[in-house]
Amino acid sequence: QVQLVESGGGLVQTGGSLRLSCAASGRTFTINTMGWYRQAPGNQREMVASMANSGSTNYVDSVKDRFTISRDYAKNTVDLQMNSLKPEDTAVYFCGADTFFTGRYWGQGTQVTVSS
Repeated sequence: QVQLVESGGGLVQTGGSLRLSCAASGRTFTINTMGWYRQAPGNQREMVASMANSGSTNYVDSVKDRFTISRDYAKNTVDLQMNSLKPEDTAVYFCGADTFFTGRYWGQGTQVTVSS
C-alpha cells in the first residue's frame, strides 16, 4: 500500500499564492503517477494536475499557466504551486497516487479557500 500525507492549503485572497505538498510512503516503488485533485461542495472530484514518472504533466484547462506541479522522485513528494488564485479554485484538494498494480491511493485532503 501507499500512504499519502498532504500539507499546505489555507485561506488566501484572490490573486494570492499557495503551495501544497504531499509525501508518499510505503510501497512507493509501485507509483506511476502522482497528482492533485479537488472537490468543491456539490461537485465531483476533478483532476487538477498530474505528473507521471516519465515527467509528463497534465493540467485541467482552468489552471493552466497558473498552477505548476513538481515531483521529487528521491523524496517521493509531489508539490502544487498555485498562483493567481481565484475564488473558483476554492475546494478540498487531494493528493492522489496511481500505482502499477493496486490502483489509486488518496491523501486525507486539505482545504483551500480563496476569498474575493
